[in-house]
Amino acid sequence: MTDREWALIEPFMPGAKATGRPRTTELRAVVDALLYIAWTGCQWRALPDRFPPVSTVQRYFYAWRDNGLWKTINFHLVAAARLALAREASPSAGIIDSQSAKATDVAGLRGYDASKKIKGRKRHIITDTEGHLVRLMVHPADIQDRDGAVGLIASI
Repeated sequence: MTDREWALIEPFMPGAKATGRPRTTELRAVVDALLYIAWTGCQWRALPDRFPPVSTVQRYFYAWRDNGLWKTINFHLVAAARLALAREASPSAGIIDSQSAKATDVAGLRGYDASKKIKGRKRHIITDTEGHLVRLMVHPADIQDRDGAVGLIASI
């Protein structure tokens, strides 16, 4: 991650706790590790040694997922990108799409998409008219597209 990219998301990162042990891991290194996993598709345990320990990276990832940090960062980045294009910060129109992907038995959510003959997951997304991600939901593949769209719209 470049210094410029880090400067955009650093203000949203949680500060150090007032009590307890001081933080020894740089949050930028954790984000770099998460970007590496997302970019390469490697397994958690295959994370190279130049990154923080896998358990540390996982702990931060799940904590940030659960407290909505990723949604907050995405919301502000999309708003900033839209304002840079002289658009309103919040989109008034969007595009919905879905995609089915194969998943293994240990992958968690799974279902059978009969129309595509795929056993796995289905991803539903909403983008604004500029292509910026507004919302994403992952379901078992057996959910109908219209049902996924209803849940997606309701989550906005």
